[in-house]
Amino acid sequence: MNAAPSATDTRASAKDGYAGRALLASVLGYAMDGFDLLILGFMLPVITADLHLSSAQGGSLVTWTLIGAVAGGLIFGVLSDYFGRVRMLTWTILIFAVFTGLCALAQGYADLLIYRTIAGIGLGGEFGIGMTLVAEAWPASQRARVSSYVGLGWQLGVLAAALLTPLLLPLIGWRGMFALGLLPAVVSFFVRRHVEEPALFTERVARGMRKLPLKLLVADGRTTRASIGVAILCSVQNFGYYGLMIWLPSYLSKTFGYSLTRSGLWTAVTVLGMACGIWLFGIAADRFGRKPAFLFYQAGAVVMVFVYAHLSTPMALLIGGAAMGVFVNGMIGGYGALISELYPTDARATAQNVLFNVGRAVGGFGPVAVGALAARYSFGAALALLASIYLVDIFATLFLIPERRGAELE
Repeated sequence: MNAAPSATDTRASAKDGYAGRALLASVLGYAMDGFDLLILGFMLPVITADLHLSSAQGGSLVTWTLIGAVAGGLIFGVLSDYFGRVRMLTWTILIFAVFTGLCALAQGYADLLIYRTIAGIGLGGEFGIGMTLVAEAWPASQRARVSSYVGLGWQLGVLAAALLTPLLLPLIGWRGMFALGLLPAVVSFFVRRHVEEPALFTERVARGMRKLPLKLLVADGRTTRASIGVAILCSVQNFGYYGLMIWLPSYLSKTFGYSLTRSGLWTAVTVLGMACGIWLFGIAADRFGRKPAFLFYQAGAVVMVFVYAHLSTPMALLIGGAAMGVFVNGMIGGYGALISELYPTDARATAQNVLFNVGRAVGGFGPVAVGALAARYSFGAALALLASIYLVDIFATLFLIPERRGAELE
């Protein structure tokens, strides 16, 4: 009688079928997150005027979306380790789709805030579950590369929002843009019908092994240090990303007199640089290791953000923005593989969502800090702050993060 195939053999043999479907579902889910969050930024002035909101109320719609995302990440990460990656990914996409669509019916601040917060809960769960699903579906030799593709999903969504919102918003209005948010419901149907649970998860369920996932993040000294290190990496990542992306159009407009269209184009080029950086990170991390790739990108972020703050000509800003984007957001291509290799199957999705959303919570202060420094000093001073925080990243990577390239998942 032949021995049953291992989880690794199953993942490798499923490359052209199951693994591809798992990757597609994860990329689409994360792309919708990026699209939704950026169109909200574009639409805030119109929504604020139409519903007669104050500036504080308009800004709070973004804040509470992120608060919902943090809560959703914590909740669905744990549920995914108990009840399955595919089942919870389906629910997160569905919650996100339905409540984004309901935003189109909002009559005032109170109901719109509720819809945005609950949509954020769905949004927050998708990153970690998608990363876990892909990591468990693909072989170790390609783990960082395919995880980077999930990270690329966000950039594709952001790029689509940057290009499509100026075209569609005048035609269908902000309510029509939110109504488009119902489309992800179709994706949730695809996920539930065509993607199965990873072999690693089903084998663990068959053995009847269930452990408390949150406790496993601090199971021993080595794991606790790794959890602190990953939380720092995710915090710096989100702080830099949100601090840069929220204020970059304003920086270009106020400092150099760029129009909205030109600011959007220059921002889109920076996003393309980020996408290129994510793709390259996955390749580098699989070839050279997780730590060398992170350290190279972190050093690059320190240099490029500082350099960008001193650029002044249109072409220099265009090229410098793309180069800065490579390093500032390219690192998101490595978290899926890094975190998956540090934690067992019992806690993998919990670790992905909890640690990344701790970072997202800290990152929410990025726009506040950049805005305060820009108002008191200058945008150049604010960008210098962003450059300096990557030094903290380097320290955490050197002393807290172990190298686990090629490790079989437990």
